[in-house]
Amino acid sequence: MFPTVPDPSSCPDDSEIARQSAEMLLEADAVYFNADEPFKLSSGLPSPTYIDCRKLISYPDIRSRLMDYLAASVLRRAGVGAFDNIAGGETAGIPFAALVAERLGLPMTYIRKKPKGHGRNARIEGMMGAGDRVLLVEDLATDGGSKLSFVDAIRETGAACSHTAVIFYYGIYPETLERLENHGVALHHLCTWKDVLEAAKAGKRFDAGTLEEVESFIAAPRAWQEARTA
Repeated sequence: MFPTVPDPSSCPDDSEIARQSAEMLLEADAVYFNADEPFKLSSGLPSPTYIDCRKLISYPDIRSRLMDYLAASVLRRAGVGAFDNIAGGETAGIPFAALVAERLGLPMTYIRKKPKGHGRNARIEGMMGAGDRVLLVEDLATDGGSKLSFVDAIRETGAACSHTAVIFYYGIYPETLERLENHGVALHHLCTWKDVLEAAKAGKRFDAGTLEEVESFIAAPRAWQEARTA
């Protein structure tokens, strides 16, 4: 028997979901702030912030609440019955896609970053049919670039993908939403760096100097990075 599909009207509004989600990320120690020794991003650029959503799978209560919120909030925006298949992006998106699929009682697939290289040389694992309406689930979104590759892989099967959902969205790069929208994809998320910063301030989890530096980065990330790589 499939589980009961979350009722979108029963979950908190977006602002309350953002507040609670940010607090849960902090509670799970998934948030890292370090202004003195910035983290190096995959782009090679420095950042005083880092988030590890993979940690959430080890916290049953937190992951359950976050997945309830993610499933319900997506249905609230896209509509109940809007999807036929839930796809996770390799690798961080796979467990969250499975949890969302379980809540919605829908088939689940996952997408490799590149073809397997042997056997069927598959990029998509599981059953995805032509005409399926697919929700792409990942842990987070930065500039949206990886989402486009996964969406294209889905569309190559003949399926449709016009929605992607993440727990965390950076929310500091203005081109992200435009890039996704130009590709015909709507982004759904639970919280952003702004929400996490507000929760960190309220909980006094970091010293004032670190919080000020993080706030400076969030307000103007490109300028902050350029000043430290010149």
